[in-house]
Amino acid sequence: MIFKAVGDGRPYPDHGLTTPAQWADVAPRQVRLDELVTTKRTLDLDALLAEDSTFYGDLFAHVVEYKGVLYLEDGLHRAVRAALHQRALLHARVLVLT
Repeated sequence: MIFKAVGDGRPYPDHGLTTPAQWADVAPRQVRLDELVTTKRTLDLDALLAEDSTFYGDLFAHVVEYKGVLYLEDGLHRAVRAALHQRALLHARVLVLT
């Protein structure tokens, strides 16, 4: 299995980070794909297959840690691409909510 679970929605409170500039204050680190719970059930194939999929956004996926669970908020296409390349780790900005 690629992910810990496939979710549908964000079970954590709104954190207020909406732009890449706001997320830039969160330092990136490596996370294991099998520890992530997705917040989306579907993947846009255009985003997965586009060569410039990170050109206009953040280079790192956005993950929210809430109650000890890592939720993949943005960057599902990056995570799937990493899995397709047989990588178990993903570089992500991890926001910890308490």
